[in-house]
Amino acid sequence: MSLQGKVWKFGNDVDTDVIIAARYLNTSDPVELAKHCMEDGDPTFAAKVNTGDIMLAGKNFGCGSSREHAPIAIKAAGVSCVVAKSFARIFYRNAFNIGLPILECPEAADEVNEGDVISVDVGSGAIVNQTTGKTYQAVPIPDFMRQIIDAGGLIGYVKGRVSQDV
Repeated sequence: MSLQGKVWKFGNDVDTDVIIAARYLNTSDPVELAKHCMEDGDPTFAAKVNTGDIMLAGKNFGCGSSREHAPIAIKAAGVSCVVAKSFARIFYRNAFNIGLPILECPEAADEVNEGDVISVDVGSGAIVNQTTGKTYQAVPIPDFMRQIIDAGGLIGYVKGRVSQDV
């Protein structure tokens, strides 16, 4: 899977309350959540982000509560991938559960600028800054996790496995 998009950059310790504020947790509708994605960090983010764009962040992205609403809001807003120095453990798992590719690459998180266009090869972990030509190597996603992403998330993966067993 190869992705390419404009970069939206965020800092360290972006918690799930910034990604999707608790006041919007009365719905699980992805379209509604997307309208409020990153609202408390950048009130204009949801209006500016385009389908296929990529989020870049510092360390501990997705810390805080364990709500699945956070990666759902990001994915529904059109973000194709999140690259960060590191992810909070529960966010990491929730992102894969809903089919949102995430990669850890400290060098890219430090050096790529907001507005740059990057391409990401989810299979190999290769990241190319199309704006500068510089290449980075993220930690590759394990095969079984890529299968979950390819299935659109854990539910799609399990449904596919069950239908194979029937």
